[in-house]
Amino acid sequence: MNNIVLIGMPGVGKSTAGVILAKIMGLRFIDSDLCIQEREGRLLKDIIAKEGVDGFIAIEGDVLAGLNAERSVIATGGSAVYSEAGMTVLKKTATVVYLKLSYDELSTRLHDIKGRGIVLRDGQTLKDLFNERTPLYERYADIVITEDGLSPEETVEAIIKALERQ
Repeated sequence: MNNIVLIGMPGVGKSTAGVILAKIMGLRFIDSDLCIQEREGRLLKDIIAKEGVDGFIAIEGDVLAGLNAERSVIATGGSAVYSEAGMTVLKKTATVVYLKLSYDELSTRLHDIKGRGIVLRDGQTLKDLFNERTPLYERYADIVITEDGLSPEETVEAIIKALERQ
């Protein structure tokens, strides 16, 4: 396992922690949301608006399954866990770390959920999304880091300690 994959809800700090973790460990950093935008030539919110939730999830799964990463920290989009094929490919080459945050803490961090390109079905609330995704994050996780009250640096320290114990 030469990769580390970060999963979790939008706003938990996967990209922020991922960059720091990659620097400390001497690994490459990949943000799958940026890979999607680069491949599609559009912003996430525009892809979701045009292709719909299911279309976006299909694109995301295809991008994840096609990542040919080695010695990398990969920050996934919050919806990555909807793609069983993509997650299966990632789990073959990576330790999957779930950055877990309580709903109360998460709701204070996320203000503009539509502008961030978050995958929400019509009528779905952040709480609905949280409840739907939490079991999926837990299913794919090799390591769970509870982030409530932690700074990005403390989160990275917790990840490194958990990796060392593994």
